[in-house]
Amino acid sequence: MTRRRFFPHPWLSLFLFGIWQLLMNDLSAATLAAGALLAWGIPLLTRRFWPDPPRPRKPLVALRLTLCVLGDIVAANLQVARLILGPARKLRPAFVEYPVALSDPFAVGALASIISLTPGTVTADVSPDRKTLLIHALDVANEQELIDTIKNRYEKPLQEVFPCSQTPF
Repeated sequence: MTRRRFFPHPWLSLFLFGIWQLLMNDLSAATLAAGALLAWGIPLLTRRFWPDPPRPRKPLVALRLTLCVLGDIVAANLQVARLILGPARKLRPAFVEYPVALSDPFAVGALASIISLTPGTVTADVSPDRKTLLIHALDVANEQELIDTIKNRYEKPLQEVFPCSQTPF
């Protein structure tokens, strides 16, 4: 049995083990063993659902993107709380069609997920050709500004992490 067959997704395993340890908040032998078993078993049991696993590159860009998304989640939570607690007439909800330059299905899914994770925005639909995302935003002053923000903060780093598009920005 090859190493890949026995340990199909090492980064996913490492992530699952870390999340398990954070959730359990315990470093006992039993907790470490259970975390290791889950971190090994879940990717092993789900590998058939990953026919073409993504091949991320530039881990520092991925780390920077992760930190950016986490910071944006915190900032957006505060902004949404201010909007919700304020007068309703100040809200400017809108649906915005976002043109996607990414071509890799995993990267498009990651972009849609990042948008939905950020409070105040949600990906409502992905076109069948995966070239357009329909985004609902709670407060949109300028549609083009929202599109440019998503493109620069999320899509460009995703394009570096997953060499997924031949389309230049």
